[in-house]
Amino acid sequence: MLMLYRQGGRVVNEVWVPSAGGHFEASEYCDARACVLRELGEELGITEHQLENFRLRYVTLRRRNGEIRQNYYFFAELTDGVSEEFSSNEGICRWFSLSELPALEMPFTSKYVIEHYLKTGHATEEMYGGIADGEKVMFTPMPEF
Repeated sequence: MLMLYRQGGRVVNEVWVPSAGGHFEASEYCDARACVLRELGEELGITEHQLENFRLRYVTLRRRNGEIRQNYYFFAELTDGVSEEFSSNEGICRWFSLSELPALEMPFTSKYVIEHYLKTGHATEEMYGGIADGEKVMFTPMPEF
């Protein structure tokens, strides 16, 4: 999995995060996919055409410092022939084996998303919602209906 050691961030700093991320632009408020594709392009130079099986898998909610932080976690694979060498102006990019991920220092909800993905999410096609309660993140499948 491609991870980014975020450096110099206002909210997230000096920890490993799953690849690229950021805040929504006004035109993206109802389109998390457009937001993450823009962030991937800005931070890593990745375009949608370089990805396959690109899908939203987790949405988490956490209250911190008087605000509700909502995070979207998309997963994808690189298409064949795309270089795995990435650099970012947000920090240091590095590929990790899945077995290495639990030992990394990450933001609270990211740590629980990775933990859930390794135990459950990798074997399903489900989208999951997670609510942070201060001690853990509780996940439930989010079926479309």
